[in-house]
Amino acid sequence: MSERKLIVIGGDAAGMTAASKIRREQPEREIIVFERGHHTSYAACGIPYYIAGQVKSEEDLIARKPEVFREKQNIDVRIRHEVIEIDAAKKQVKVKDIEKDEVYSETWDDLLIATGASAVKPDLPGINAKGVFALSSLQSGIDVFNYMKKNNPEKALIVGGGYIGIEMAEALLDRDMDVTLIDMAPQVMTTMDKDMAELILEFMKKEGIKVFPEEKLSGFEKDAEGKIKSVVTDKQNHPADLVILGMGVKPNSELAAAAGVKLGAGNAICVKKDLATSVPHIWAAGDCAESYHLLKKQQVFVPLGTVANKHGQVAGINISGGKAEFPGVLGTAITKFRKLEISRTGLSEREAKELGLDYKSNTIEATTLSSYYPGTGKMSVKLVIEKGTGRILGGQIVGTSGSAKRIDTIATAITGNMTVQNLVDMDLSYAPPFSPVWDPVQIAARTLL
Repeated sequence: MSERKLIVIGGDAAGMTAASKIRREQPEREIIVFERGHHTSYAACGIPYYIAGQVKSEEDLIARKPEVFREKQNIDVRIRHEVIEIDAAKKQVKVKDIEKDEVYSETWDDLLIATGASAVKPDLPGINAKGVFALSSLQSGIDVFNYMKKNNPEKALIVGGGYIGIEMAEALLDRDMDVTLIDMAPQVMTTMDKDMAELILEFMKKEGIKVFPEEKLSGFEKDAEGKIKSVVTDKQNHPADLVILGMGVKPNSELAAAAGVKLGAGNAICVKKDLATSVPHIWAAGDCAESYHLLKKQQVFVPLGTVANKHGQVAGINISGGKAEFPGVLGTAITKFRKLEISRTGLSEREAKELGLDYKSNTIEATTLSSYYPGTGKMSVKLVIEKGTGRILGGQIVGTSGSAKRIDTIATAITGNMTVQNLVDMDLSYAPPFSPVWDPVQIAARTLL
């Protein structure tokens, strides 16, 4: 195995996790990583906080630079190199050196595709106006930061009320900007049920964000210098001198598809449990690849940093001759908007209904700490369970500081195939500065018994 040359396409979470694992297992193996961007192993999830000014420098978001991989791990990382073609039959890739504008070929014995995902950027009039940004890479975050520094925008508009949209609304509000958010959906955070999303919407409005649900983006108007002037929707025009597109992401799977690699859920690369693709000796990991959903019992596209890192670890073990399987996902996610924390896991009520499951749900309001302890705040917990068996299917939490990470208790219970009674019986910790004597998650469980 150590004689086999490995090429990795993509130098972020999944690609570099896999390459590092393989290097530890096989110190002499030849490993080449091609990354079309400027950076490797960066924390994309930290971009909104960098733009907000909470992270002092983009350097703080980089876990490991290309030269560190080259010098300390003997991994040949080549940034600004884009793989433009995969020839599975010849086992070679065609690579473009972006800086030199040269194309050359490189052979491989094993290939890992870790090309990630790209922000959705619809082909609409004026989409390329100066001041319109779609966030996906660290460089895109740096571009936003530099544009704000140079142009001092005052009115920001965000398209999309998902995780990126909400985090960027907070970031730009913290920058003292007038912030508007539009979404074609009837609610923000479509991964949550409507009753929980309403709590988020109310808080955002209270903090000064102008939110317009059920409003579809139509295009953009520019000024004489080509800068963004306003955002056009199916209902009105919104003045704006900075626009952030938070309309979701799509897997970068075109390169794989052109090489004959099978695609799956959401056009992500179809993978087996060991992260092998449909073509021998080609693997895929991270945001470009699909994952198995433990409750839906089907493949899904879940582009999350936690998943990408785990994908990379599993792929690295298998490519270096070991045996590992990626167990699956629940779609566990967490974010915040100022003092409001938001988290979810498993199935929402809507998803349970779509799957035809016989379920029931309930939402409770509780306090984060003992009610008499200073600093306690409100939190709402929603649980979805299967009727008859009492099996836990999902959970959602919205509340003040100390609320959201409790979602991990629910995720653990779902992974362990626990029932609502098991959750009530769990021996969870208690002290007034941390929780009421009955944890809110257990209170929610009790109401469903």
